Amino acid sequence: MDSLYAPWRMQYILSNAEKKEESGGCFFCEYPKSDDDEKHLILARGKYCYVIMNAYPYNPGHLMAVPYRHTADFENLSPEETAELMALCQTSHKVLAKVMTPQGFNLGMNLGRIAGAGVDDHLHMHIVPRWSGDTNFMPVLAEVRVLSQALNDAWKKLKAAWPK
Repeated sequence: MDSLYAPWRMQYILSNAEKKEESGGCFFCEYPKSDDDEKHLILARGKYCYVIMNAYPYNPGHLMAVPYRHTADFENLSPEETAELMALCQTSHKVLAKVMTPQGFNLGMNLGRIAGAGVDDHLHMHIVPRWSGDTNFMPVLAEVRVLSQALNDAWKKLKAAWPK
């Protein structure tokens, strides 16, 4: 069997621990404190929540809607946080549909480590554009995902299309 070298996987594996160490806490809490939205891949900010690109996406354009408040408890979100989270998901869907023309979407939350949450102490909603044939044998056999667009290029296109 051939081996495929994928050094970015180790970066992903270590990223949560490194981000907590660097920031002294949760990167979902720390990133919005900065004014450098492009560096942190933040596309939009609301009063209670914001939208950020996933730095380790399942597909190009993988976005996350995140409350500013640090919580893992979905039932604990205020009505205002819940409404804005959903409104940002709808806008994300609209912008992704316009810019990337996907054929479908996955939208959801992984609540808890057992449910698949990579960051289990700060809830977030995933908005993932999908295309026919966007999955293949690479993730299954080689633990490698092939992405066809650089994160910064996607950020610039999505940011330009985001409603003002």
